[in-house]
Amino acid sequence: MRPSWDEYFCKLVQEVASRATCNRGRSGCVVVRDRRIVCTGYVGSPPGLPHCDEADHLWRRVVEDDGTIRHHCIRTVHAEQNALAQAARHGLPLEGTTVYCSMEPCLTCAMLLVSVGVVRVVALKRYHAAASSRELLETAGIELVVIEDVVAEYPDQEGAFV
Repeated sequence: MRPSWDEYFCKLVQEVASRATCNRGRSGCVVVRDRRIVCTGYVGSPPGLPHCDEADHLWRRVVEDDGTIRHHCIRTVHAEQNALAQAARHGLPLEGTTVYCSMEPCLTCAMLLVSVGVVRVVALKRYHAAASSRELLETAGIELVVIEDVVAEYPDQEGAFV
């Protein structure tokens, strides 16, 4: 059976994510306009800098809104951010695009997606800290579709899955 366009691009997200260099969320992103790929991105360090897979994680302590303390790796650029950077480097406008991503965007990524004119976000899974992102996307009039209503899991600093 032939996949729908959303199914097709979601499968491509998984392939793009296979290039990611941080095991804390091997995420991918595919940006599409009129059923054509505009750009892609995956989790990884800025060009020329060491990757988590090579140099380990660069941990920072983060306190969530609910008071939960987590450790977050800050060595890498998120998949959505890398896709937007790729578009900027090549002079590609993103107004009116759909973003396909491994999980709901974090708040910073959501703000960037609003800023560049994305009109739709399709995420494979939920993100544990996406409540503010959901609210922002809704307020901005951006459609958010989550394919699988489960929270994406990835290892924390101690190796336990969050």
